[in-house]
Amino acid sequence: MAKKTFEQSLKQLEQIVQELEAGDLSLEKAVQKFEEGIQLTKYCAAKLDETEKKISVLMQDSQGNLSEEPFSPEDET
Repeated sequence: MAKKTFEQSLKQLEQIVQELEAGDLSLEKAVQKFEEGIQLTKYCAAKLDETEKKISVLMQDSQGNLSEEPFSPEDET
């Protein structure tokens, strides 16, 4: 798979899902799209995991202690 951004991969994955849900593909093409979707899913999951680790490093207090708190969208203001 060529180097793509997370956003490009996610958009492509969404397109694949739409194509599969439409049901207009031959069995062979559907399997090919499914395999491509699995690869994109693994890539996106790895990128999210990598990003989560980076964020954890950035969440250290002034003494260098890491404080992890669950993300809650309602905390944003």
